[in-house]
Amino acid sequence: MRLGELEKLLLNYLWKEKLADAKQVHSHFEQTRGGSLNTIQSTLDRLYKKGLLSRTKCGYAYSYSPAVERKELLGSLITDITQELAKNDSDAILEAFIDISTQLDEKSLQRLEDLIATRKNNMGKDK
Repeated sequence: MRLGELEKLLLNYLWKEKLADAKQVHSHFEQTRGGSLNTIQSTLDRLYKKGLLSRTKCGYAYSYSPAVERKELLGSLITDITQELAKNDSDAILEAFIDISTQLDEKSLQRLEDLIATRKNNMGKDK
């Protein structure tokens, strides 16, 4: 799944706000990004059709909220791109993660190590 710049901005906004209609979203981005209300409405609708937002009818308008958690979407996007580009080459995937890890601070690296250790422990228990 590919996401455009505006789609990513709207998702981040809704993950923070939890619920908003198109006018609220437009008002938020009007000063910093510009763009028309119609553009915001069509982008929200596109995200809804992709299954990333849910919506409820409120009078004449829809209110939108995230249908997926941020980490769930990130995991899905990472899986898609690694399957597309790495073709199940686990060494290439691991090397890419190592390259990314050079951008992490010490606290984040420790968190990553802890998550890996937890995962390894859980794998041992599943056997």
